[in-house]
Amino acid sequence: MTAAPAPSAILAPTRSELAGAQRISTGGFANPDVFVLDHGGARLVVKDFAPRSWLVRATLGRWIARREQRAWRALAGCAAVPGFVAAIDALAFAVEHRAGRPLSRSLARELPPVFFARLEAAIAEMHARGVVHLDLRHQGNMLVGEDGAPVLVDFGSALVLPRGSCAARVACALLGWIDRSAVRKWRDYATGAGASSRGARGESRPT
Repeated sequence: MTAAPAPSAILAPTRSELAGAQRISTGGFANPDVFVLDHGGARLVVKDFAPRSWLVRATLGRWIARREQRAWRALAGCAAVPGFVAAIDALAFAVEHRAGRPLSRSLARELPPVFFARLEAAIAEMHARGVVHLDLRHQGNMLVGEDGAPVLVDFGSALVLPRGSCAARVACALLGWIDRSAVRKWRDYATGAGASSRGARGESRPT
C-alpha cells in the first residue's frame, strides 16, 4: 500500500474539483460547508464559504477562513492536529483528512488513561504555539484516531497569537482553562465521575 503524501507536498485542489466532492456538513448563516475530497493521492477535508450569501462571502467568510488558516499553519507538525494543505481561494482551504471517531461519553469509557495524558500533552503543545481552541467541549472537535491517539480538529473559533509573545502567554493563561476543562470533562465521563455529578445537579446531557 502506497503511503499518502505529506500535506505540505500536496498541491492545492481547484474549485472545480469540489463539484465532485462529498459534502459531509452544511453550514448555517456564517459557517462553511465541509467536504471530503480525494486529491493528489490523499484524502482531504475542505471548508468552503462559497455557498453562503454574498454578504458573508464578501466579509465574514473571508475573515473566518483567513483566521482559521492561521491556526492550522501555526500547528503544523503537531502530532494531534491534521496537516494544513493549502488555500483554494479566499473562501476555501484544505487540510489533511484524519480518520477517527468523535469522542463521546460511551467511547470515553472505553479509553485508557494514556489517551487523556496524550490529549493533555497535545493541548499543552497547542498553547505553547499561541493557539487556544476554545471549542473542545463540542463532541465533534475531538476524535479518537485509528491508532487510538487524540486528534484535534475545527479551529474556526480558535484564538491565534504570535508564538512566544507576551500576548500569547497571557491568553493561554487566562483562556487556556477552557481547553483544559474539556479534557477534565471527558476524563470524568471515562471514570464515571461525570455521570455522578450530572445526576447530583439534575443535568441530563453534556454541553
